Amino acid sequence: MGTPHRKHKGLSTPHSATPPENPAPNQLLLILLGALVVVYAALSYYGGTHPGARALGAALSIGPVLLIALVLAWRWASPPVALLGAAGVGALLWRYWPVVERHFEWADLAQQCGAYALVAVGFARSLSTGRVPLCEQLAVKMHGALAPIEIAYLRRATIAWAFFYLALAGAILGVYFMAPLRLWSLFVNFGTFGLIFLAGLADHALRRRVLPRHPGGGILAVIRQTLIG
Repeated sequence: MGTPHRKHKGLSTPHSATPPENPAPNQLLLILLGALVVVYAALSYYGGTHPGARALGAALSIGPVLLIALVLAWRWASPPVALLGAAGVGALLWRYWPVVERHFEWADLAQQCGAYALVAVGFARSLSTGRVPLCEQLAVKMHGALAPIEIAYLRRATIAWAFFYLALAGAILGVYFMAPLRLWSLFVNFGTFGLIFLAGLADHALRRRVLPRHPGGGILAVIRQTLIG
């Protein structure tokens, strides 16, 4: 009578698999990014609503745009050209800073409307022929191959997010001309993030109902995936 075969420990036990990556660093990064957004919003609101802090408001209204422009110039042009351009912009700001400080609300308006409008264009552009809808791109990155019902839903979700961000840009423009500056600043610095968060929760809940195969999806997971991979 033969003896039973023994399984080799190195081949049969599931404990030999690579342990999962510790999510703590990623969570810490998200917390830090969230704190940075809150601090920026609070300072921007303070600078935009207190007469004695107009210099702060002006700096925060044009700072992100200048930073993005500098990064793009550094990537697309040679370092000497990028540095020369940065020096030229710095000289113009030094010369005309009083004008910028007096009228920085217009720069803030352009920044806020432009940012959300560009996001809307990004979603809408991905719907054109020959392209993959943005929500589908991110879902494939997170989950791999998708079922046809998921692909159809993600296309509709991309359309919905394009309209949402376009409406948000329009609301920012409308509130600017119809409400006091303090109320507008409160809306753009805090209200918009609240609306995005609520829309993300709605998207997450809908995906759990329509696409139960991937209950962890939605715009909240998309944000996390985009920021920290």
